[in-house]
Amino acid sequence: MVSRVNSEVYTALVEMEELLETEAVLMRTLEDYITAQEDRLNQLRRQAGEYAKEHEEASQDVQAYLSNPINAYLLVKRLTTDWKQVESFMVDDITQGFAENLTRYHQILKFPSDEDLNGAAVALMRLQDTYKLDTSSVARGELNGIQYSTELTAGDCFELGRQSYNNGDFYHTVLWMTEALGRYQDESNKTTTKSDILEYLAFSTYMQGNVHRALKLTDELLEILPNHERAVGNKVYYLQDLEKRKKGQKRGEDGADDTPADEPYTVTEKRPQPLTDLPERDLYEMLCRGDVTVPDSVLSQLKCSYVDGGVPFLKLARVKMEEAFHKPRIVIYHDVIYDSEIATIKRLAQPRFRRATVQNYQTGQLEVAHYRISKSAWLKEEDHEHVARVNQRAEDLTSLTVATAEELQVVNYGIGGHYEPHFDFARKEEHNAFKSLGTGNRIATLLFYMSDVEQGGATVFPAIHLALYPKKGTAAFWYNLHPNGEGDYLTRHAACPVLTGSKWVSNKWIHEAGQEFRRPCKLAEDAE
Repeated sequence: MVSRVNSEVYTALVEMEELLETEAVLMRTLEDYITAQEDRLNQLRRQAGEYAKEHEEASQDVQAYLSNPINAYLLVKRLTTDWKQVESFMVDDITQGFAENLTRYHQILKFPSDEDLNGAAVALMRLQDTYKLDTSSVARGELNGIQYSTELTAGDCFELGRQSYNNGDFYHTVLWMTEALGRYQDESNKTTTKSDILEYLAFSTYMQGNVHRALKLTDELLEILPNHERAVGNKVYYLQDLEKRKKGQKRGEDGADDTPADEPYTVTEKRPQPLTDLPERDLYEMLCRGDVTVPDSVLSQLKCSYVDGGVPFLKLARVKMEEAFHKPRIVIYHDVIYDSEIATIKRLAQPRFRRATVQNYQTGQLEVAHYRISKSAWLKEEDHEHVARVNQRAEDLTSLTVATAEELQVVNYGIGGHYEPHFDFARKEEHNAFKSLGTGNRIATLLFYMSDVEQGGATVFPAIHLALYPKKGTAAFWYNLHPNGEGDYLTRHAACPVLTGSKWVSNKWIHEAGQEFRRPCKLAEDAE
């Protein structure tokens, strides 16, 4: 950590013979201060140059720049931890006026918070895990083999590791501190300190179960800072732990630790399991990566056609419909929301954006959740003619009334934005869900895709191994309930994390009330 240069100079009256000595001290102090100020200004010039370079690149295409999660993380980092360091350089008596301006800027401009920085870091970890991204590749600015941005510095990697550490995530702490250490060795202009890296890396390595390596890293730290209080205490603890383990070994065992001190930190490969035995989480992530697809035997039965749904208007302009799955029936309508409508909906939604919520099944109240990372807004028909048109089109496409449907929900997914597997309908135990609406359960979902997404962001259905990839202008439709009113559990779905790009969607959740003659109830679950 860089401390502030003290620019105040103090003198004291002493006996006359000591004045020359005092003057010499003051001269040396002044020279030291000038040197320090020059170093400070050089540091600020370098920092300003780096800011200008990144800002210029971002200004070329703001949307493309921010759609890269690495760039988005670095922007948040520049305006939090990096900017705090810049401010520490700027705050002294000479530049007090600038410091006062900074205080005012903090009051009137939008600055990311420490929570934002943590969220951006966690999002990168989520992308790394979901898409199995190599740590070194991400640090080089590569996502799935495509170079998107400049490389991360050792300081950038250290901050990712520190955020993981603060979250109790020692697995990712080890990955990113190891990367930070390697990059530190190669940097001519150091962006962090080796001792800081080693401190976090050693303890996290211990927490991951490799005591021998933790001890070795601690010894390396103590070579740099022999009186490091925490390292001294940790070394004693690690030695005691190794002694206990040695005593606890059964007769005939060699007493060696499971993981040698010099072995690199790797993820162990596991024997593949049949898809039917995999946990939902694994299936969800495999679908996001494209490792699982619908069998050819199912795909061969699917068709594309022009449909009108019996709607007079659509008889004049039939809609392109693509079957995505049969049971449950999931279809995709093509070219059903237009660029002008999308632009209007985005413009209306942005000022109203709030963190997206989920409904607490016990209380019925809406609340934020870590498994849904996005922002959303709700639009009414009367907000704009384009919203009214989209609502009418939803009715034409589905042949269901939207008079009892929820307002149009507009969603934008940010850095690593996602929504983990969930149902759109309320289960039997969720007595309070949609109670305030008085329109019954969500019978169907119509999901409009309002942007293309370069990588990631698929809508996946783990139970049926289906992935729908966002395509601007299309809409996916499915029934959440069987004809007898029971929930269709095969419609459990998720929004995969956005790897690169910005994902915009709008939902039209259609409810049971008013559908009595449009989709009559039947006794059998599978009756149509």
